[in-house]
Amino acid sequence: MDIYSLIDYTLERYTSREVAIALGVDARTVRRWHARECEPPPYIDDAIRQRLLPLASNADTTPAAFTFIDLFAGIGGMRLAFEQQGGRCVFTSEWDAYARKTYAANFHDGPDHVFAGDITSVHEKDIPDHDVLLAGFPCQPFSIAGVSKKNALGRPHGFADKTQGTLFFDVARIIAEKRPKAFLLENVKNLASHDKGRTLATILDVLRNELGYTVTTKVINGKHFVPQHRERIIIVGFREDVGFTWDGINLPAIEQGPKLASILHSQNGTEPNDWTYLQGKKRKVSDRYTLSDKLWAYLQNYAEKHREKGNGFGFGLVTSKDTARTLSARYYKDGSEILVSQGASKNPRRLTPRECARLMGFPDNFRIPVSDTRAYKQFGNSVVVPVIGEVAKLMSPYLTIRTAAPVKRSRKAA
Repeated sequence: MDIYSLIDYTLERYTSREVAIALGVDARTVRRWHARECEPPPYIDDAIRQRLLPLASNADTTPAAFTFIDLFAGIGGMRLAFEQQGGRCVFTSEWDAYARKTYAANFHDGPDHVFAGDITSVHEKDIPDHDVLLAGFPCQPFSIAGVSKKNALGRPHGFADKTQGTLFFDVARIIAEKRPKAFLLENVKNLASHDKGRTLATILDVLRNELGYTVTTKVINGKHFVPQHRERIIIVGFREDVGFTWDGINLPAIEQGPKLASILHSQNGTEPNDWTYLQGKKRKVSDRYTLSDKLWAYLQNYAEKHREKGNGFGFGLVTSKDTARTLSARYYKDGSEILVSQGASKNPRRLTPRECARLMGFPDNFRIPVSDTRAYKQFGNSVVVPVIGEVAKLMSPYLTIRTAAPVKRSRKAA
């Protein structure tokens, strides 16, 4: 890579401030290099390679227990869970540039790791072989037309007919081509009831009857592991019938689950000085997360208006003893679904991005290199890491079982 490509690559993984500290220059200078406004001195090339690239290419070289690909990867919640079981990611796809920045800052694969943007533009033959396919694919409406009519018009049939135009089609075409040992798909609980159940029925029909996998589903609430009510449907499939069941999954009792105190900032001076959402010697939460008088009045009036109509719309005010509502990608707008009480004399506040990370089960060393607005969207769209972790733990013994060589299945004729 030339010096500019090297700087671009580094800034995908670190903030300009972090790069500046490592190189002994000003952050503004790094940004000017990135914008091609001035030329870096010759020593910068070696400095980056010596001080930053070793951190960004520290992939473990020990043999992996299994390999996996990470589709619709977001910020890598699924990857974290499967790496903890000894898996190695060999391909990643995520279309959002800001999510890719967060992902790259936390998973240092080096320049050889394939990181695709739009999976719809990647040919399935170009994806590496893998044992497990992971995908938190978005749910889009499925249009199911009569196969006989499609045949009469000379149009595709099978899963191409049922799912073309949806992102599930990309999952299906990759499974059909690469025939992984297993897959894990994650989606909102409402996938099961979408279009009166027909959407999920179509997905399961494709996975079971057309692709030939043994498939099971389970709805799991993140509340077992984190102080948040968050129900998601998990779809697990194996190429061979290996006897996988949900019986052995370890889900702690919901009534004994953690409360918000476990994820809120301690505000006693013990948390890192470089966390910009905290201020002062005691590391109190910055006042910028406290709602303005205008916004707080608006939310209270909005809630009251809907109470009078008998609706349940309104804000969710919580304390350290409570469990939160579901964190959504719209949290950046007003934070209304999870507002932390600060007592009667002060307006409530939003969660900070770090608290959102904790609410989704991410460790405190997970890097957040984007703005608060982007971070709220990313964590609101993420998986609850310990939920996927338990599923990965349940699946992992079956991933090392020797099975028959994969046989590509032809698409079922009408």
